[in-house]
Formats: sequence, C-alpha cells, structure tokens
Amino acid sequence: MPICKPLLLALAMSCPLMAIAQDVLPPTLPTQQDSRLIEVATSPHIWNGAAVTADGRIFVSLTQSEGPGMSLAEVGKDGQLHPYPDAQWNSWNAAEPGKHFLHVNALRVGPDGKLWAVDAGNTGINTGAHAVPGAGKLVLIDLTTNQVDKTYTFDSAIQKDNSYFDDVRFRSRQAYLTDPGAVRLVVLDLDSGKARTVLEGHELSIDHLPMYADGQKLFIPNGQEKRVGLDQLEVSPDGQYLYYQAIPGPLARIATRYINNPNLSAKDVDAHAEHWLDTWSTGGTAIDAAGNIYASDVNTRSVKRIAPDKTVTTVVADPRLVWVDALWIQDGYLYLPAAQINRTPATTGGKPSTVQYPVHLYKIRIDAKPSPLDHA
Repeated sequence: MPICKPLLLALAMSCPLMAIAQDVLPPTLPTQQDSRLIEVATSPHIWNGAAVTADGRIFVSLTQSEGPGMSLAEVGKDGQLHPYPDAQWNSWNAAEPGKHFLHVNALRVGPDGKLWAVDAGNTGINTGAHAVPGAGKLVLIDLTTNQVDKTYTFDSAIQKDNSYFDDVRFRSRQAYLTDPGAVRLVVLDLDSGKARTVLEGHELSIDHLPMYADGQKLFIPNGQEKRVGLDQLEVSPDGQYLYYQAIPGPLARIATRYINNPNLSAKDVDAHAEHWLDTWSTGGTAIDAAGNIYASDVNTRSVKRIAPDKTVTTVVADPRLVWVDALWIQDGYLYLPAAQINRTPATTGGKPSTVQYPVHLYKIRIDAKPSPLDHA
C-alpha cells in the first residue's frame, strides 16, 4: 500500500539518510555558447528523446505538446521527420490500442540492436489525466525490416487509471519501466510477457519537491505544482544495481536481485532501496560503460556527470540547452535533445507556449562507450 506523502516527507526531513535534493535558487544560467556542442538535427515539433544506431540512423520520440501527430519518427537524410515504422502506427485508433501509438514517451536501441518504444498509454501525467486501456505498451521494432516484431501490452493489473509509462532499461531478459503516474517500477519478463510492479509509493519513488527549470517553479494547467515521481532510471554496467529518481531527485538505487525476485514481498523489496545521492531537477539520464551517470540539470541548462564514487562534475553548460531530456551515448558522443518542455503550457500553468522553433538535437564528445547492457 502506498504511504501518504505528508508522512513520507516528515520521515525524510527527520532522517539524515533521507536527505532531499534541493535545486539551487536562483540559478546561474550560462551565457556563453560552448564551441564543443555540435548540432545534429532540428525539428518543427518538440522531441523529448533520441536514439542513434551504430550506422548513424536517428530516431526520435515526439511529445505531441502542440497537439496530436507523429509519436515516433526517423530523421531522414533529408533532415525531415518520417513516421516510424509507418504512418499507420502513428495514427491513433482507439479500436486497436495495441497496434497504434497513443503517445511514445521513450525509445531505445536495445542490446539486441532493435528499437524499443515505450507507449505511455496516457496523453498526460498531470492531475485529471487518465490512461487508455490497452494503450500502454512496449513495442519492439526490427530495424532491418522496419516492421514491428512484438508488442508487450499491460492489462488492468499493471496499467492503472493514472499510469503513465515513461522510460525503459534492460538487464538480460528483464525490462524495467518507470511509471511515474502510478509512482512505481514495472518489471517485465521479456520471455513470458508477464509483468509485475515494485517500489510503489516508496519514499524514494515519490516526488517530495516541486520541479524547477531556468529558476522557475513549474505548474500544470490547473495551477498546481507540477510533480513527477519515479521517472529516471539506469542499470549499472555490471547489472548489479538499478538507479532511479523522481524528477527533482534524490537519486536512489536498489540491487537488481531484489526487484528481480518475484517471491519477495513489497515490504522486503522496499527495505533494500537506498538513498544514494542528492541531485536536482533532471530531464534525462544516460550511463556509460564505466558506470558514470550523465544527468541533465534543467534548472541550469547543463549536463552533469556522476561518477561511481559520487563525484559530480559539469560536462557542458550552454544557453541553448533548454530542458535537455533523454540522453544517448553513441560513438564517443553524448546526444542532447533540447526539448524546451518548460516553455509549454503543460509546465507553465496553461500559459501560451514560448517554445522557440526549431527544436534542436545536439551532441558533445565525451570519449565514452555506452553500457553493454544498454545498447551496442
């Protein structure tokens, strides 16, 4: 059973081990452009994630912040967005929710070399949003045939009315998906297709603090503070730990042997979750082969590197990096989609959009390889 937020917040405030991250306010925003930042692609639509293959194909997920439209696209050699795997999958049909995208919120080229797309199954994560039965799913696409290989759908036991499936990572034949809407982690067996949930309502899963970007607190259209629980996740290169956090932090971790064991009770699993590091309002993360976690700081237009020994350094800070979302590592580069989410009505209390088009995808050299558990 989830524990109420006021009680959890009181516990967190009273225990040093449960210290909560705080965004630096007011932040110092960068004014000087970093010459190391390379523009990769631009878009007339907001994207919140990118995945790049070893042979240079670029795929992006689109937030539909401007209204219904493409949800998953490939950036063609002409620089244009092309619906992927085809237009039919990108045309919502409520009569066949398992065969059409409602809202792709994340995508990854997995360790198998295929493209995995997470359909949130919900058009929003704010108060009042409702999941569409059968729409939440994990879709596997063969990049050689450009056809859907398999679709993992979630029944009502997994997809709650407030579920919003957010992102995915892998360890062997397990897929881990965050569900910040229902504040929990979904563990999916890729062989059997069976799914279960862990860390539901845990004090390290919920959103203790509001979110900030560019020094401004974020609000949903009804005027309430925007709050997003368990959202970011990474698996250590050795597969031993899952790192996760609500958008405002802190960063937590749990040994994968506990979340992989279906015989453990929720209480037993919860007992092994540990506060790991105070962080900040984070749009997206990535992890490299050495175990360094890269986390965007949407409050300071920067990306930071968190070493395995918890040392934090700044990789890049640039005025163009407005809300960097899901990060990607390929060929020694870190890819940075500057999504400008904080300029949309979903985070400005319903005020008109101030997004400056086109939206950009950048990359910066980091001379690091991706985790072998993540992608080739």
